[in-house]
Amino acid sequence: MTTKTQSRPASRAETVQKVTSPGGLQAWLVEDYAVPLVAFEFAFKGGCSQDDPAKAGAASMLSALLDEGAGPHDADAFHRAMDDKAVEISFSAGRDSFSGRMKTLTRHLDAAAGLLRLAVCEPRLDEDAIDRVRSQMIASLKREAKDPDALAGKAWREAAFGTHPYALPSRGDLDTIPAITRDDLLAMRKRLMARGNLKIAVVGAIDAAKLALLLDDVFGALPARSDLAPVPDVTMASMGERKIVDLDVPQSTIRFGLPGLSRHDPDFWAGVVVNHILGGGVFSARLFREVREKRGLAYSVHSQLVNYDHADLFSGGTSTKNERALESLSVIEDEIRQLAENGPTEEELDKARKYLIGSYALRFDTSTKIAGNLVHLQIEDYPVEFLDERNGHIAAVTLESAKRVAKRLFLDKKLLVAAAGRPTGM
Repeated sequence: MTTKTQSRPASRAETVQKVTSPGGLQAWLVEDYAVPLVAFEFAFKGGCSQDDPAKAGAASMLSALLDEGAGPHDADAFHRAMDDKAVEISFSAGRDSFSGRMKTLTRHLDAAAGLLRLAVCEPRLDEDAIDRVRSQMIASLKREAKDPDALAGKAWREAAFGTHPYALPSRGDLDTIPAITRDDLLAMRKRLMARGNLKIAVVGAIDAAKLALLLDDVFGALPARSDLAPVPDVTMASMGERKIVDLDVPQSTIRFGLPGLSRHDPDFWAGVVVNHILGGGVFSARLFREVREKRGLAYSVHSQLVNYDHADLFSGGTSTKNERALESLSVIEDEIRQLAENGPTEEELDKARKYLIGSYALRFDTSTKIAGNLVHLQIEDYPVEFLDERNGHIAAVTLESAKRVAKRLFLDKKLLVAAAGRPTGM
């Protein structure tokens, strides 16, 4: 008699190789030869939180300049070299990390790696490029000076974080951007970009041996150690306060929030499920149903758990007519209170778990997404095994734990609210 063995789910973690270069650089690699592409994603610890308050926006400006000329190529020549080989290279600055990415056809990998090496290790930071990027940033900031979403976010952030670096505008403001010099950008690059705080993921048609050599070629000339300023942990302040930014527009944009949960807190995954039920961006979420569908108060409303390296938040937002802003906020507060007091229903919990588990695969449907998620895990100090364990954490959330965590997050807590517009009654 033969017996059937039950096949176990495919392992994502087992597809990831840990590659170490001769020079000691490490990367997570997923080999995939279905398409002749290679996607690089990498990040340095430290980001906009490293900005000098008087030079806020320096990290963001640097990220916009690394591909604006490098090595022997000025900006135009560098862009032509990328275009000739259909190479994509870009950089960005987050609150706690400074990241880059590259995508190329396999046949152009050596040329693409050469361009990436120049951008990372030999950026020119020419004055004309700095002036051009500065002008672009200033133009964008001038537009934001009349943007309710940007103004509400700024007011909320400043109330929540006070003098902490997280209160600074990540892209600077109209006072700080003109003050940033080439020397400031060179100093920021030297402090941030080092081998010792670098996380790398690569996905595509490349093997471990080739990648190991490529890592040293691209990143080997960087200094060994970064020189990051310490950033203190912070708990958001000003709970229960309402900040109004007067703006003559017909709608008010509202931002609200509370302290959240650390990504390594034992209750974190129950918190993810609870937030999904409340306002996690799907049509079944309570806020969407009550604010939009039942009352027509707003086109969209959302909430999320936000994790920085030194702060954890629950935050959300909506936009509505000025005369209905107070009603909208009251509905949001009432839904949060009801969830805190009574918890979710078994049906809500079941739907949330199924959605969060089923949609996880969509984070891995392209090489770029896979590489991005792998770097994200490294930056957040998760092991590669988390790729297989994550859905188990979601499935393990019970009705009892969801109710307990809803109370922990929301019970007897008052939202910090910021609104831009002319909200009636707020």
